[in-house]
Amino acid sequence: MSWDKHDYDHIPGTYVFNGERSAQGYGINKMAFSFNDASNREEFAGDMDAYCRKFQLSDEARAAVVAGDFLSLMRLGGNIYYLAKIAIFHGLTVQDAGAQMGGISTDQFKAKLLNNSEGFEQQLHTIGGYFHG
Repeated sequence: MSWDKHDYDHIPGTYVFNGERSAQGYGINKMAFSFNDASNREEFAGDMDAYCRKFQLSDEARAAVVAGDFLSLMRLGGNIYYLAKIAIFHGLTVQDAGAQMGGISTDQFKAKLLNNSEGFEQQLHTIGGYFHG
């Protein structure tokens, strides 16, 4: 399958979860979805690498899962919602994972989120009261 090129494909440090990336990360996301079942969570916690092999993850994806390398997982097509499920096994929150991806501390990441939200309500009011991306 061929994928269209987009202007966002070359934004440094940005991995847009589009159709191409979704297809690329299908195994990672399918594995993380399996954590909805408690027995699968136990099996994964017992041997992460072996559990990854059940989903035929590449060597690179398995290494990223086991190491908790969330930036690599996102680059490989991991969906942020499913990556949160993997973060839990590393004792991390979504904010911790976001901070790791940005190379900053969790407190710095939280402050960055708050700073980015400044003015949002005013902007929302200006554009008609709803967010459209």
